[in-house]
Amino acid sequence: MLLMTSLTFLLMLIAVVIGYAFYGTAAAALDFALLGLVLAGIMNLVAYEWADKFVLWSTHTKLIKQQDNPQLYAIVQKVAYEARIPMPRVGIVDSAQPNAFATGKSPSHAVVACTTSILRMLSPSELEAVIGHEISHVTHRDILVSSIAATLAGAISYIGQIVIFGSLFGGFGNSRGRANQNSSYLILAIIAIILIPIGAFLIQMGISRSRETSADEAGARLTQKPQELVNALRKISSSANAKQWRKNNAPSPSTSPLWIVNPLKGQSMAGLFSTHPPLEKRVKAIQKVGMELGVIVV
Repeated sequence: MLLMTSLTFLLMLIAVVIGYAFYGTAAAALDFALLGLVLAGIMNLVAYEWADKFVLWSTHTKLIKQQDNPQLYAIVQKVAYEARIPMPRVGIVDSAQPNAFATGKSPSHAVVACTTSILRMLSPSELEAVIGHEISHVTHRDILVSSIAATLAGAISYIGQIVIFGSLFGGFGNSRGRANQNSSYLILAIIAIILIPIGAFLIQMGISRSRETSADEAGARLTQKPQELVNALRKISSSANAKQWRKNNAPSPSTSPLWIVNPLKGQSMAGLFSTHPPLEKRVKAIQKVGMELGVIVV
């Protein structure tokens, strides 16, 4: 609820800035605020119902059947049984980057996806540990929050880009007679419209970092494989780089919090707004779980 409220507020703020900057009156700002509220309500509903479809589309995930990859399917089935949730749908992303994510609005509507590279890189035990991490996101309902965040933040960023291009090319119906009067508001609008999507992304970042550590801990307990999870995270983190994505299948930046490791690692902007905690912090959290289980994790 806090997430939806925060992102709704950001969308309304965009609308207010647009109305005041391009029409110069409080009445216009209020009208745009109401329009932003209606649009936010529609976006929230769409995000709740279809966020998983947006994520699958924007990550180029192909859903598979058991015969397509029996080993992956069996691992997901095993971990889902241990977690006492329905069997999630299974997806594969064709990519040279080793990574994985989960999405869906509930355990009965979940999808667990892996890249082709991670399937080649990890041992079956390490892959099971990664799936345990993703299934833990499912059981904690993290995937609903993250999927909605990805959908709404992506939409807000898209709207911001439209407005920036509109302002640069003289759109939005602003008359030439008011051009000088509104020039300061136009500058303010451009600045705000650049910063507001960043604000939406920062909300995602704050949510994702804490949830990633929790999923690491819960996944290690679920599979009883803390060392394997640490091994997998080290392999993935040392190998993952944004350059491994082909231009036609790179995931949307708004989906970054969903992946077990930042899929855009290595990009300058992605580095500034990392959606994941440092590897060292994650390893320490898993080592504590290892101590609980009587396993020494190195």
